[in-house]
Amino acid sequence: MSGDLTGLVAVIMVFGIPVAGRYTYYRVRKLRTEERLAAIARGASISMEPELSHAAQSRRAGVLLVTGALGYITTFGLIARIENDADIWCAAAFGIIPLAVGIGYFLDSTLVRHDLHAS
Repeated sequence: MSGDLTGLVAVIMVFGIPVAGRYTYYRVRKLRTEERLAAIARGASISMEPELSHAAQSRRAGVLLVTGALGYITTFGLIARIENDADIWCAAAFGIIPLAVGIGYFLDSTLVRHDLHAS
């Protein structure tokens, strides 16, 4: 019975957390828009802060993913050295996935910047 409950909770979390994140993002963005419209209606001057460019967004995502992946790999690497267990190195190898995605974001940032300079 306990295994069935664990599976159900895992499935709910896998699908529920991304939906909750998207809903929260939507609500925050909607509230910001309503706040700006109310300020404009009152005649207040609001500073329009520029959104990050696509290259800057890709660079930020690349930095976060690469540093997170390196931290993940380092953590499991240190655990594997202390425990002398080869199976833990398999867990550390999963850090290559976000590392590769982060490098892809850096490549995307470079290509976007190159395209902007070429135009």
